[in-house]
Amino acid sequence: MKNIFFATALLAASALVAHAETTVVVNGVHNCCKSCANAITKAVGSVKGASATADGDTVTITAKNESGAKKALAALQDAGFSGEIEGSEPATASDKVLKGATVEGVHLCCGKCVKAMTAAVTSVPGVTAAQIENKATSFTVEGEFKEGDLIAAMNKAGFHGKVK
Repeated sequence: MKNIFFATALLAASALVAHAETTVVVNGVHNCCKSCANAITKAVGSVKGASATADGDTVTITAKNESGAKKALAALQDAGFSGEIEGSEPATASDKVLKGATVEGVHLCCGKCVKAMTAAVTSVPGVTAAQIENKATSFTVEGEFKEGDLIAAMNKAGFHGKVK
């Protein structure tokens, strides 16, 4: 009888663990308008079992498990958004010096996005110009600058992009 009770308790506990959700809070995400908020929730929602709420510059991701949460974070970045994940350490920046670059996979849905991205990119030491346009998914940066500084400036402003 004790074994049946233990087995039942073990099954009940494993069922609870299997249904445990993972919540990740990302602060400092660029979210200046309804289009940004929609893009955030759409990107995260593209991951099965994941959803997001965007409240100002804070995005709360809920997923069925840790693997789903990681995929949802990747989807958020692929949509051009970034921020600081509560409870995690920032990534190490690259010291690679670039002589110009193209940044792809960015989110620039409106003039406020363009203004914020332009301010972030042109604040990087060594950047001499940036061609950033509304509705674009990529832009070019001119000058001689560190790749890590460019990525850090975009991330600090709540954006993500792939430097080529």
